[in-house]
Amino acid sequence: MIHPLAWLIWLAAELAVLSATRNPFYLAIAIACAAVVLLCLRRRTVDAPPMPLSPLRFGLVVLPLAALFNALTVHIGRTVLLRLPATLPLLGGPITLEALTFGALNGLALTGIYAAFVVLNGAVAVRALVGLIPRAFFPVAVVTSIALTFVPVTLRHWQQIREAQAIRGHRIRGLRDWLPLFLPLLVGGLEHAFQLAEAMTARGFAGAQETAGARRARTLIAGGLLALLFGWLLWLGWRQRTLGITLMVLGGSAVVASLWWLGRQRPRTTYRPTRWYPRDSAVALASGIAAAVFLVAWPGLDRSSIFFYPYPALAAPGFNGWIALALGGLLAPALLTAPTQRAWLFRRTPGEDEVLKRDATVQERSKVGSMPSHALSVAVRQPDVECPPVPTGEPQ
Repeated sequence: MIHPLAWLIWLAAELAVLSATRNPFYLAIAIACAAVVLLCLRRRTVDAPPMPLSPLRFGLVVLPLAALFNALTVHIGRTVLLRLPATLPLLGGPITLEALTFGALNGLALTGIYAAFVVLNGAVAVRALVGLIPRAFFPVAVVTSIALTFVPVTLRHWQQIREAQAIRGHRIRGLRDWLPLFLPLLVGGLEHAFQLAEAMTARGFAGAQETAGARRARTLIAGGLLALLFGWLLWLGWRQRTLGITLMVLGGSAVVASLWWLGRQRPRTTYRPTRWYPRDSAVALASGIAAAVFLVAWPGLDRSSIFFYPYPALAAPGFNGWIALALGGLLAPALLTAPTQRAWLFRRTPGEDEVLKRDATVQERSKVGSMPSHALSVAVRQPDVECPPVPTGEPQ
């Protein structure tokens, strides 16, 4: 199982690639990597829930809509396909092949972004993502967990109300017939909110007084953010690179140190902490390389093919084999995810034969010694009809 933080790094790399380029070759490779990871994840996960909307169906809907919308609103390009009357507001003008192509590429990027989030949704549980929120933002984590559970609880309550009203013979024939469904849903939602508020108050949520150290840390965070802003403005606006970078480093260090100190004041216990394994480092490194190729200018690497723009005249996009090879790092989760199997309760281990022979009867010992592992698991799961019933204290 890959660490949730490694999955977030993979998602960030996928989003960086899909946002940095409109080259159809690189977009197709990134989407193919996400599709392979999704297929491997669903094949290796036992009893995977069905997806509400597959990335393929999403792409079949979004891609033509994005192409049509861009072609109708952007009248730029040399290859004119047809002309709409100029009297039409916003839509009047030439429909060009370049605008149609650029809209289709935007739809392709949106499809890849949706596929990446589908992968994250199937790979990482919501509670694991909430657990990644820093301890300094524990109120945000609590509010986020409440917001994420609001929709499932409301849907479950709605289903219970529908079933209860159906048993009473309620039928929906008009607008007034919806009132017996929405009114109990509203009352139940308010009751749930009051109960949750009382429970949080009883547990002392946000009841502690703010200390002087916490106030100083928040002031330092505000100062660090201002230093980041002024450093960024000095670097980009007044071309003071050295001073700007210095302010940005100092401001970022102040923010990180303050958040770390605030997190240390909020102890948190974990029932089963998630460990970081070498495969998680491999996923993070491979994803980081794929994103760095598109975000950082490397000496000796021709990155001109990344910036594909079909205007003013459509031309064939470029292709760089090294960039395509770096995109292969997005396949790391598919290669390093351990297969999830069903939990066999009766799997034969090297020392299991001796234990079974010691506890078995004389007739059973010969069967256990000559029985293969797969047959042993079936035989042990069969009920023993000769065994007397277990006394429960109830009259027969």
